[in-house]
Amino acid sequence: MAMADVEGTAFSAEEEEQLWTDIDTCVSSPCDDHESIDDALRTWLELAAQLRNRLRESQEDSIICAQMLINSPLFQHNKDYVRTQLIHSLLQEDDAAPLHAITSLLLLDGHYDEAIFPRMIAEACFPRLVELIAARRNDEDARLHRFLLQLMYEMSRVERLRPEQLVLVDDDFIHSLFRIIEGVSDDVYDPYHYPTIRVLLVMNEQYMLASTEPVEGPEGAPVPLTNRIVKCLGLHGPSFRTFGENIILLLNRETETSLQLLILKLLYLLFTTKATYEYFYTNDLRVLLDVIIRNLMDLPDERISLRHTYLRVLYPLLAHTQLSHPPHYKQEEILKVLRILRGSLNAHFAPADDTTVRLVNRVAKVPWLEAGHKDGVSEVARKFLGISLSPTQYASSISVGDVAGVMEKPGVQTPSRNAGNGERAQEEPGAPEDEESQTGRAKKPLPAVPRHRHGVPFIDVANRPPTNGEAKKVPPKAPPPRRRGKMKVTESPPIETSTEMPPEC
Repeated sequence: MAMADVEGTAFSAEEEEQLWTDIDTCVSSPCDDHESIDDALRTWLELAAQLRNRLRESQEDSIICAQMLINSPLFQHNKDYVRTQLIHSLLQEDDAAPLHAITSLLLLDGHYDEAIFPRMIAEACFPRLVELIAARRNDEDARLHRFLLQLMYEMSRVERLRPEQLVLVDDDFIHSLFRIIEGVSDDVYDPYHYPTIRVLLVMNEQYMLASTEPVEGPEGAPVPLTNRIVKCLGLHGPSFRTFGENIILLLNRETETSLQLLILKLLYLLFTTKATYEYFYTNDLRVLLDVIIRNLMDLPDERISLRHTYLRVLYPLLAHTQLSHPPHYKQEEILKVLRILRGSLNAHFAPADDTTVRLVNRVAKVPWLEAGHKDGVSEVARKFLGISLSPTQYASSISVGDVAGVMEKPGVQTPSRNAGNGERAQEEPGAPEDEESQTGRAKKPLPAVPRHRHGVPFIDVANRPPTNGEAKKVPPKAPPPRRRGKMKVTESPPIETSTEMPPEC
């Protein structure tokens, strides 16, 4: 059957029914050898391309078509061969319609079997995705570009990329992803926003992992690999503020542990790199501090690695950003949280482990928390923390490896210590610094963003961050309540192997 020549061709009800019948016949027909399998796959690609051309804004037909092939005897009895052919097609195909069908099938296949993504990396699919994403970023139909970004994210978060693969990502590629976030809808759960943000987050993690093992230069000397995410924000941060607002909003809403860690790892680098100390608006930093305080209090004892990562981010947030300047935000609340995390006089928290104590003590040594000889803050700190710290008692500096090595299986949800209580945080980031003095007003709780039955979230226009010219609000006065709701992802991710955190210095 020939592929439709014109995209968006209107189908009659009879033509559409016949098309689905042809797909079912194609994937159900018995195939006894590789030649007959190849013929069936070519027919499936042509039919899938026609479905894509039928509705320009829909991904539903492509997903259903891919699911039909995966459930069919053609695929189930010849998995290895079919996957090989599809991967080779991804490496060679240039037309948008068949690429869309191939990408949707590989994404769906990876949902059921995580081994497909490491195999794709081993067969040089990562360089191909970099090429395709760069070549198709200006396409009027963004569906293929979105699927390619999702595929890159899933591949990159289950397998460590080799340095020779990472060097293929240049500054222009990273800048183009940041420009996508600035140019599309302000809603963080826009179906184009989310995969783009996640690619940037997972690429940052890959750079962090690569930094622990520098690449050998031409003369054999170790050469560190440039983290192009941090480089871009350090040089052009004011042009890409929307990304910063969105990752704070995502951290507030996200319940998947691995995605929280991805966000925290980037925040750690931004707050420990001098060029990006002031990337965020002060008001956004206050929202972030509210989120961190809430999550530290809400995490159950078994999420100790995640708690350690929050504490590792908290220190540079308080010490290096605008929050280090008066008026100091949530000073007493921070000190109370530190006292509780040490296990002092609180029956709901288990005795603190050594690493938690070291990290808590390090936060307590932030100058504006500790040095209160002018206003009595030192006495308050000693009262709240129950300790008197000497320079040898607080934690030493934390290496990037400490943060980069904290991993979690994709899909694992972060439980709440107080399940069933509270609502989501009531404020979203985005207010510029000169509007901080506005009077805060109570805001209705954020409703859960509805999900399409095939995993593509609808745009929550009512709760998007304010656009230019609209009034923006200050963060809530109390720590935000625990986020609620299911994670907002386009596809359920595969599972990666957990990695234990390196020992604290």
